[in-house]
Amino acid sequence: MPVPVGAIPGGSGPHGPSTFDKLKMGGMMGGSVGLIIGFIFGATNIIRFGPGPNGMLRTLGQYMLGSSATFGFFMAIGTTIRTDSSPIATEVFSRTNRRPLVLPRQYQYSRATRDDRN
Repeated sequence: MPVPVGAIPGGSGPHGPSTFDKLKMGGMMGGSVGLIIGFIFGATNIIRFGPGPNGMLRTLGQYMLGSSATFGFFMAIGTTIRTDSSPIATEVFSRTNRRPLVLPRQYQYSRATRDDRN
């Protein structure tokens, strides 16, 4: 029988992606967004100021690669930092953000006791 994706045979059940997988995913997402942003800014600058001595394609490629590498690098690091937390910090965060615990009344005042207090 085939093993589901992410499940380890004989393990404790399915597991999510590793930290390295999340680093790669953040880098790829940042790189693709950087390519698009680099294309937009590069094309805008080429239209406004001309291609320069390198020509149009090389100038546009430099904008796209520079933007892609920069944004991909920071997105990969940000994704890794966001997913890499200590279990102690996770426990403290979950304890501070849980719903308030409402305790049942242990006893009810009798009418005579309530009237005596007023």
